[in-house]
Amino acid sequence: MELLDILILRDPRESAKKCSLTPLRGMQGITFVNYHPERTIEAGGRVLLDPDGEELTQADAGRGLFLIDCSWRRLEGLNRTVTGEPVRRRLPVLKTAYPRKSTTFDDPDAGLASVEALYAAACFLWGPRPELLAQYRWAEEFLALNPEL
Repeated sequence: MELLDILILRDPRESAKKCSLTPLRGMQGITFVNYHPERTIEAGGRVLLDPDGEELTQADAGRGLFLIDCSWRRLEGLNRTVTGEPVRRRLPVLKTAYPRKSTTFDDPDAGLASVEALYAAACFLWGPRPELLAQYRWAEEFLALNPEL
């Protein structure tokens, strides 16, 4: 089985207790880097999930994955610290199982929990990796809603 190669730039302002990626800390092949405005992070050649990119396909297999884990309103600031040219790709339309409710903005129809997006991207890059969803409370519902994964 091919090793994971996942780099996650995480906004330390976000609650680690609420983050769906927190259970993945320490997993082989996954590196977390906390954002700092004076630190850069090299992501050249890695797939960066971006809703404006071309659709992720099996042709992207073998590339590393780069995720920016933050709120949408902070994305621009975190993105400024990224160097290199990541390959911007979007996921196909998938359904979230995460019960989202926001009192400050409308949730996007196609938005996913971070771990759901990570799992879906991993399916394209390395094939299904059930260990990524092992501690996700809504894993069974997510997979049932998205049988193509």
